[in-house]
Amino acid sequence: MDAAAEGAAAAGSGAAMQHGAAMQHGAAIHHGGDLATARRLHPDAPSPWIDLSTGINPVPYPVGEIAAEAWTRLPGRDAVDRLIAAARTAYGAGPETAVVAAPGTQALIQRLPDLLPGPRVRVLGFTYQEHEAVWRQAGRRVERVAEASALAGADVAVIVNPNNPDGRLIAPAALAEIAHGIAAAGGTLVVDEAFMDVIRPAPGAYPAGLLPFRPPGTLVLRSFGKAYGLAGLRLGFALGDGALVARLGAALGPWAVPGPALEIGARALADRAWLEVATARLEADAARLDRLLVGAGFEIIGGTPLFRLARHADAAGLHGRLARAGILTRAFAEPTWLRFGLPGTAPAWSRLAAALGV
Repeated sequence: MDAAAEGAAAAGSGAAMQHGAAMQHGAAIHHGGDLATARRLHPDAPSPWIDLSTGINPVPYPVGEIAAEAWTRLPGRDAVDRLIAAARTAYGAGPETAVVAAPGTQALIQRLPDLLPGPRVRVLGFTYQEHEAVWRQAGRRVERVAEASALAGADVAVIVNPNNPDGRLIAPAALAEIAHGIAAAGGTLVVDEAFMDVIRPAPGAYPAGLLPFRPPGTLVLRSFGKAYGLAGLRLGFALGDGALVARLGAALGPWAVPGPALEIGARALADRAWLEVATARLEADAARLDRLLVGAGFEIIGGTPLFRLARHADAAGLHGRLARAGILTRAFAEPTWLRFGLPGTAPAWSRLAAALGV
């Protein structure tokens, strides 16, 4: 199976799977959350739709009131500084680590090919397809590898950790060893930690095992919206080598993050108690989802507290059946895989159980 086919994800039936395939060299990659396509393909499905196709916390952070100035004034340096300070504390980044905020990690991923030289790019896969896509579109030679040891010798190496969609996790010591090896050969390691906030033992503590001892060529990406349930806010961070992070900031330009995102992000990242409670709830809900899926004949093959990857011989048929019931899941070109996000309400749990026949 080629890389483009493996990256396909469906929003509806088998026809939508073909339409949504991750095509290389310029065509769009389909992502979860495409309710418009699902509604078009299944106009008779009950409403409201339950979107389980993304790995976003279904119980978002309560943003509270936003100062009027956040909407009416250009973002000020003081607001940016407050956000960066909160991110440093939340992510365990010391003063030797540079931090820049962006309007989502995708904005950072898009700019990396312009900033990192070298023709050889290796991605530890199968994983989030945008990493491969942006480097291919930039004309680089991209190789997907199955083992971290095969990243050695790359000009740019990419690891999604924990991995999407299977939740594979590389421990800090092992990751640091990989980073040092790549840097010693003159390469750059990009570590995408989009789902790390909800990984224990301590949310946010993971990068401290790498960043204070990082080689110069390591860049860590952190997503805000997934763990805090505010994906529409579009907020992410890059942490790592000062020169590279400075170049990323210059590429983003002034006022890259809107005022409301600066205010909400700083508030939420400082609220460690909320994240602890949210992580415990997500873990419990993930275990509940596992039991529900196993009861419906699925085998759980991976995931994080924000999503579960499951295998079923009739995954494609169940994907369609759930869609007709107004429940959107994430399908892949691997015909036995389905990825499920977490239901956020009691009625959503009941509808999912009923649609699965459990």
